[in-house]
Amino acid sequence: MQKHVQQRATYEDLLQVPDHLVAEIVDGELYTNPRPAFPHSAAAGALFGDLYPAFHRGRGGPGGWKIVFEPELHLGPDVLVPDLAGWRVERMPVLPTGPWTDIAPDWVCEALSPGTARLDRMKKLPVYAREQVQYAWIVDASLQTFEAFRLESGRWSYIAQHSGNEVVEPFEAIEIDLRNVWEAAPLSPQS
Repeated sequence: MQKHVQQRATYEDLLQVPDHLVAEIVDGELYTNPRPAFPHSAAAGALFGDLYPAFHRGRGGPGGWKIVFEPELHLGPDVLVPDLAGWRVERMPVLPTGPWTDIAPDWVCEALSPGTARLDRMKKLPVYAREQVQYAWIVDASLQTFEAFRLESGRWSYIAQHSGNEVVEPFEAIEIDLRNVWEAAPLSPQS
């Protein structure tokens, strides 16, 4: 009896995916999802709006970071696209000029949608841990939940679930008003 071996997805496979889809390769599998819905994008955008000026630009905060919206990360055999990612300037003093980087970020944020929640939690978080990403945030605009994790001894340690005005690792220098995130992404009628 001959066993069928499924071929691992390649970057060439990813490049063949139409532009209106977000494509990622995790554990050798190609995943495609439609562009995020407005609540998902609005939640990520609101967080970006708080973090970028304070940490990327140093306006109203300490600076010292490179914060990027939907970067393409080549982490070992995996190609991931988190909603937000950040690198301390000591590790990435200048942003790459190409469409992707193989430098693992220090922080990632995944804004969940019904179509990506399982992939983001079950497949991508372990890759981030393997690559020594120090912090991960999970934001669910539909449920208005925000979770923060810190990597400790190669495993994710749950820091907390937040709501309201919060000071959140690794960006303790400013308060993030999560009400602005939820206002940007109001609960849907079926919630």
